[in-house]
Amino acid sequence: MEFGIHIGPRGCMTNRANIMTLGTRAEALGYDIIGVADHVVAPVSTTVRYPYTADGVWPGAPTGECMDTLAVLAFLAGCTQRIRLLTSVIVVPHRQPVLTAKLISTADVLSDGRIIAGVGAGWMPEEFAALGTPPFEERGAVTDEYIRAWKTLWTQDRPEMTGKYASFSNVVFEPKPVSKPHPPIWVGGESPRSLRRVAELGDGWYPVSNNAQVMLNTPERLQAGIGRMHRAVEKAGRDPSSIDIAYVWFMPPSWKEREGPDGGRLMFSGGPDAMLEDIAALRAIGVKHCIFYLQRPTIEQTMDLTERFAEDVIRKAQ
Repeated sequence: MEFGIHIGPRGCMTNRANIMTLGTRAEALGYDIIGVADHVVAPVSTTVRYPYTADGVWPGAPTGECMDTLAVLAFLAGCTQRIRLLTSVIVVPHRQPVLTAKLISTADVLSDGRIIAGVGAGWMPEEFAALGTPPFEERGAVTDEYIRAWKTLWTQDRPEMTGKYASFSNVVFEPKPVSKPHPPIWVGGESPRSLRRVAELGDGWYPVSNNAQVMLNTPERLQAGIGRMHRAVEKAGRDPSSIDIAYVWFMPPSWKEREGPDGGRLMFSGGPDAMLEDIAALRAIGVKHCIFYLQRPTIEQTMDLTERFAEDVIRKAQ
């Protein structure tokens, strides 16, 4: 199993020194992946709940801070040598598809093939409005068509496409990504529509542990979700074993045992041995990559947690 960390480019992760420190140290500690969240602008207020926190408040809301995921990953490409670089996840409809394909391809070339394109359809209508995207209500169809456009640009010598949301011809798209046939596409989301996107367009499924509508915060719940994903993949005529499985544990690990959703121990709480049991349980149901949210309010706290988790858990699990 591979292990990674997820950061939101806000708070202590909004300056050169701290991003460089975390990226280089995570690589030295043996982490395999670093993922960076994606927002472009933050509305003063929003009419919808954030899906992944108990109170429905997006963690970036108090300050509105956000940095572009691909710019941060391109920076990390120059700071690191081995660790893979994940958009966690890029909101596909936020950016014109030819431009996004070029940005991802550029980062992949500069990182020597280390980019993973984690993708999602988005959830905040006010951000869509500020960016002048196609209608928020059509974001699922836009996401699918834009991903198809990326693949066309990345793989065809003379790419052409005529669609409802993306059209281009008479273009040269070079250099192609180093990753072949293209950077892996990990589809985020837990809904039936997201699972269909995995089946039709994905190289991997990238669910989050604590979507309030589809909780996947126990091995049993995640296994059921994997089963639903596999059925969608089979329905699309693909082999479920061809789909990579990554998983975000979207809360900091705790060395103090906490109560879980079914009355037992919450995953990744308690001592190192308990956490290793959790990793073994995830590995047994097919998880190949496990990403952890280790960011804390200060860089010192973030580095302490990143180092402690690597020493106590990651190195023993590999």
